[in-house]
Amino acid sequence: MVETAFKLGDGTYVIKEPKTPHSCRAVSLPPSLAVLLRQYRADQEAFRVKLGKTLTDEDLVFTRPDGSPLDPNAVTRTFPKIIRKAGFAHIRLHDLRHTHATLMLKAGVHPKIVSERLGHAGISITLDTYSHVLPGLQEAAARSFDSLLEISASGQEESTDVSKMLAKGSKNESEPCGIRTRDTLIKRYRSDVPPSAL
Repeated sequence: MVETAFKLGDGTYVIKEPKTPHSCRAVSLPPSLAVLLRQYRADQEAFRVKLGKTLTDEDLVFTRPDGSPLDPNAVTRTFPKIIRKAGFAHIRLHDLRHTHATLMLKAGVHPKIVSERLGHAGISITLDTYSHVLPGLQEAAARSFDSLLEISASGQEESTDVSKMLAKGSKNESEPCGIRTRDTLIKRYRSDVPPSAL
């Protein structure tokens, strides 16, 4: 189910589709969060039993004790108290979104995947927004590429000398390379090309 709860001016709630097509997306949850949500649901079910109500698949995840929707601003108002209690400096709720994206990019997650998780209309928005992270990613990519090219010394008998590797398989290092061009003008001015090859 992909829906959003909106609170109207009279205090009633309306559940409808999100505002943009990019808001309708599947986002994979980390296994640790899935465990927490399962435990939370078990706690909800136990609490509902005490109230004489059953929890259904249509019920919202985070609700008031009676199952009615939370005020959308309740989390926003409560979040600063949680942050202070945890001993962190001032962090806005929306900052968690930026932290999530930054940590994923630094962990090497492809920007396209990050863009999809954030619901951006295109990858360019993600790259522009998180350009401050990219210089570090460029350095990490260069180091990763370098490590791919390194040949482990253990168990390797072949030389890593590039010139020897290129010459390997050639009978004579001074032997000319094969003629690959079909252009007769180029062949005509090569001294090592026999007239019959023209």
